[in-house]
Amino acid sequence: MPDIVDIAVSADGFTTLVAAVKAAGLVEVLKSPGPFTVFAPTDDAFAKLPPGTVHTLVQNPPQLARILKYHVVPGKLMQADLANIHSLTSVEGSEIRINISDNFEVKNATVIAADIEADNGVIHVLDNVILMG
Repeated sequence: MPDIVDIAVSADGFTTLVAAVKAAGLVEVLKSPGPFTVFAPTDDAFAKLPPGTVHTLVQNPPQLARILKYHVVPGKLMQADLANIHSLTSVEGSEIRINISDNFEVKNATVIAADIEADNGVIHVLDNVILMG
């Protein structure tokens, strides 16, 4: 089974995420055994950010890495595992709100595809980039 990075590289809609993971130096981390739960913003999600944001972040790898780590949680957590959980602690260290009452929501984003299994975890696809704070 492919790992998280291989799935993102081979799937449509994650070009910006893959470029950001490379620029932040996180490829090896996300190819490690993990397991990880990754809340993966699509290219359309990155496009919703203010103009120039992605370019600015790519120029600042530590800040980019911090934002990307905010989208990753230790462990393999399927949607069903999150049913009664209201928040998670990201790899970055901050809390992420989770809501699975009507939709599967992660902070300010909706999960548009859940439970994409990888060799080293699971991916949940987001319609927005989740921001700290």
